[in-house]
Amino acid sequence: MVDPAVLRLENLTKRYRPDGPAVFEDLNLELRQGEYLAVMGESGVGKSTLLNLLAGLDQPDSGRIVLGGEDLSVLDDDAVTLLRRRSVGFVFQAFHVLPYLSVEQNVALPLELLNVAAPERARRTAEMLTGVGIAPLAQRFARELSGGEVQRIAIARALVHRPRLLLADEPTGNLDPRSAAQILELLRTQIKANSAAGILITHSRTAAETADRILILDGRGLRPLEAAG
Repeated sequence: MVDPAVLRLENLTKRYRPDGPAVFEDLNLELRQGEYLAVMGESGVGKSTLLNLLAGLDQPDSGRIVLGGEDLSVLDDDAVTLLRRRSVGFVFQAFHVLPYLSVEQNVALPLELLNVAAPERARRTAEMLTGVGIAPLAQRFARELSGGEVQRIAIARALVHRPRLLLADEPTGNLDPRSAAQILELLRTQIKANSAAGILITHSRTAAETADRILILDGRGLRPLEAAG
């Protein structure tokens, strides 16, 4: 039977030291195609740690992370890297675009890493640039653009290879309120349009409310917002 979940966490536990207290323990979560989830929490509760685990950049002390039906715990480093490259997209607060490449070149990078043929790469890149509203800027250098425009590049780059899961870490923290609102709406619509599952890590209740549901991460685990407090 095919697992309908894009992402499944099963009793996930992480400690910074083997003999230390748990950052979090027994986290359980299921995320399906098209679902967009916001995770909130105070500083230090493990939001960045959770993000690193989901991306396969770190390993839990116990429990399982199943991405697209594949259990990360049984894969070697090379297999996890390949799975991440194929199945995960990232949008960061700091953008992480390459300033001396054009908009088009930045967005096409994930496809180059996956050895997608040039004609298909060009088609999919153009399609994503149109989707995020920056097609007229395709030949401009990223360093010449505004923060909101650069974040649109980051969203296009994160989705161009059609990942199963998109992870967004405080993606609007460096933007003015108007640009932030536009980016949050764009992030939501593009996750839906590309049939991805999305997780937004944020401190902002306003940002979180653009997601389908909100979970709070704290010492008691992952809980729905209405159950927190």
